[in-house]
Amino acid sequence: MSALQLLADKLADDVLAAEAELGDDRFYEKVAQVLMAASPTFQEAYITSIRVRLAERRGREYLERALAAKRGLISEAEAGAGEDLPVDHAGSGH
Repeated sequence: MSALQLLADKLADDVLAAEAELGDDRFYEKVAQVLMAASPTFQEAYITSIRVRLAERRGREYLERALAAKRGLISEAEAGAGEDLPVDHAGSGH
């Protein structure tokens, strides 16, 4: 992994961890604006790191809700059955 990606990953981790304390779930966007003025290359690496982490968080939350519903800990309605279902992007490269 390049130094650029290591730095972007560390900053992304720190920013997402700070969002709760700051009470601003879009704080990462403000940081991205600061980075854009300083280094568009670093800003892009940072945004990629943020998106990967947010996607993982969303996927993990969906998994946890689905398992809780299957185990009878919550209802399927509470789990959001039918909500946030994955879309088949076959062939899209994503």
